[in-house]
Amino acid sequence: MKKYTDQGKVDTRSGFGAGLVEAGRKDGRVVAMTADLKGSLKMDAFAAEFPDRFIQCGIAEANMVGAAAGLAITGKIPFIGSFAEFVTGRVYDQLRQEVAYGHTNVKIASSHAGITLGEDGATHQTMEDIALMRALPGMAVVAPCDFNQTKQATIAAAEWDGPVYLRFGRPSVPNFTDPDEPFVIGKAYVMNEGKDVSILTCGHLVWEALQAAEALEAEGISAEVINVATIKPLDEAAVLGSLRKTRCAVVAEEHNAAGGLGEAIASVAAAELPTPIEFVNGCDKFGQSGTPAELMKAWGFDAAHLADAARKAIARK
Repeated sequence: MKKYTDQGKVDTRSGFGAGLVEAGRKDGRVVAMTADLKGSLKMDAFAAEFPDRFIQCGIAEANMVGAAAGLAITGKIPFIGSFAEFVTGRVYDQLRQEVAYGHTNVKIASSHAGITLGEDGATHQTMEDIALMRALPGMAVVAPCDFNQTKQATIAAAEWDGPVYLRFGRPSVPNFTDPDEPFVIGKAYVMNEGKDVSILTCGHLVWEALQAAEALEAEGISAEVINVATIKPLDEAAVLGSLRKTRCAVVAEEHNAAGGLGEAIASVAAAELPTPIEFVNGCDKFGQSGTPAELMKAWGFDAAHLADAARKAIARK
């Protein structure tokens, strides 16, 4: 079993900021836009290096989406950045009509997603955004796991032909992936191979899954951990390959049960390979105020709960 080392805790939104600068250096068509959240989205470095390619739209998210779609039609590659709640639910009509339906090359940079936003509470803790974005035809949905992967995913999003929803977060979390590994949209990453149970997850929960796998290994249980960093288009071959080997799974996500990674994987399994699956998610409820660590434990998103779900899945074989 491969052991991953925490290279230092850092927020994934900073990975987006670093990747945005690199994307801007590689391609002069990259434009950054935000709804009065330049600092929160870590767009400061891009704005400083490319002031003529940075647009502060003010608190007018719908207008920002429309302007981005227009820029994309002229050949630009706009990244629009805001909090996940504001850049999905607040502007869903604009995203549907002007980005998805028009298949414009807009990249939606979504920070402060999930309950790990923390103390801001339920009104800001969107747990429905993946479902909303998965439902839009032609929309790629990406949820990288740490700073390094978020940086690489941002660069990949700039090179992807079509709209991309890029989901990342506010809290400082372990940074543990290879900083030089290119990100491929549509690829699932096998973090550890195993034979007894598959743990399929994304975002902040990948590190927790790796810790759960270590705990299970001490019990003689071999867990395969897969980082499903692209939720759409889903890497069905990787998912089915793992399920054929282990014959049971846990799907864990910092998102509500409806419309997320769990339903995406369950749909593939039901059609191709019916498999016992335990689901770890936000069920059907809103978030609440608390520290990220408190909320991760309360929602059952920590390593101990994931290990328990793996034992339940194995018992159902």
